[in-house]
Amino acid sequence: MTGIHSLDPGASPGDYYGFELRRLREAAHLTQRQLGDILSYTGSLVGQIETARKVPTPEFSERADAALGADGLLTRLVDLVLRSQLPSWFQQVAELEARATEICTFQATMIHGLLQTPAYARATLSALRQNDLDDRTAVRLARQRIFEKDEPPVFWMVISEAALYQEIGAKETMRGQLTHLLSFENDPQINIQVLPFSAGAHAGLTGSFNLYRFGSDPTIVYTEGYGSGHPTANPDTVKDCSLRYDHLRAAALSLKDSAELIRRAMEDRYGEQLAQVQLQQRPGR
Repeated sequence: MTGIHSLDPGASPGDYYGFELRRLREAAHLTQRQLGDILSYTGSLVGQIETARKVPTPEFSERADAALGADGLLTRLVDLVLRSQLPSWFQQVAELEARATEICTFQATMIHGLLQTPAYARATLSALRQNDLDDRTAVRLARQRIFEKDEPPVFWMVISEAALYQEIGAKETMRGQLTHLLSFENDPQINIQVLPFSAGAHAGLTGSFNLYRFGSDPTIVYTEGYGSGHPTANPDTVKDCSLRYDHLRAAALSLKDSAELIRRAMEDRYGEQLAQVQLQQRPGR
């Protein structure tokens, strides 16, 4: 186990964060347990974060900044820490998300990570690996902080109707996720269109992809495989995917009709009354 006295602040963003947290705590003449009590966390968690064995969350950072009078230092550092915890092949994508002025995504099978609820994110991440779920979920959700910037990106998601019916997690998980999507119904910065089954053959049949647009830099197209990501600024690829995206938006339902379809899927498939209806319809009842 790494000792706190040998922590190297230059080893990683997590080590630097832990070093600064310990420095601030000791300057305030607090033990780990005392700081934990103030923050409503355990002293053990404070120690694990100080020794870079546990990933800090934005909430922990904000509380620690306030308690230690750190003027937002830890809150500024936590984004770097969380980004460093992403798979190496995905870290560039997180940087693209953070810099983009507009993000356009087509999702064929699931909700994009930038709009996932904690329960939905946890369910997707647990599909193959159960370890470190708390940390991995926090790292994914931290990417959503781009919407809290003074000038957040415009986000446009075209999502296949199939993703509404792919039951990821429990029914309440899906109900919460679809409710979350509906919360953006009147938000001009975040736009959601559903590509219905009735659209038939469409321009996204080859799979999901993202377009990242910037103020002055070239547009980037991003596609993903198993354990690898493929960003490219190749003009031909960008032109092709931009055209595909235009066709997908044209084939998708309007923003208003998309919200109605999401609401209908939530009520019909994941509504609280569903289990009672199914029970009443069983033979012999």
